Amino acid sequence: MKTFTKRIENFTCTHCGADVLGNGYTNHCPKCLWSKHVDNNPGDRMSECGGMMKPVAVEPNGTGFIITHKCEKCGKTIKQHSSENDDIDTIIAISSNPDFIFGK
Repeated sequence: MKTFTKRIENFTCTHCGADVLGNGYTNHCPKCLWSKHVDNNPGDRMSECGGMMKPVAVEPNGTGFIITHKCEKCGKTIKQHSSENDDIDTIIAISSNPDFIFGK
């Protein structure tokens, strides 16, 4: 059973260097959409992997999007909701990538 731990944390994106202000639900950089594999369950910071999570797919979900991240170190995939401050040009670029497979 997944549990959620709300953590308000600011961070510097390891991928693009953007300074990110966390709101307790922030799990990826709003500029480049990359994440870091730090959780086993959302917010627990218990993953020993620490790999970079590449945004590999985007699918529409109501008024937002679901972003699929894949860990470049261990291969784990995780689906996350987009945030209202996510860069729409980056979302479009990921969804229009020729290697993009809808929903995978």
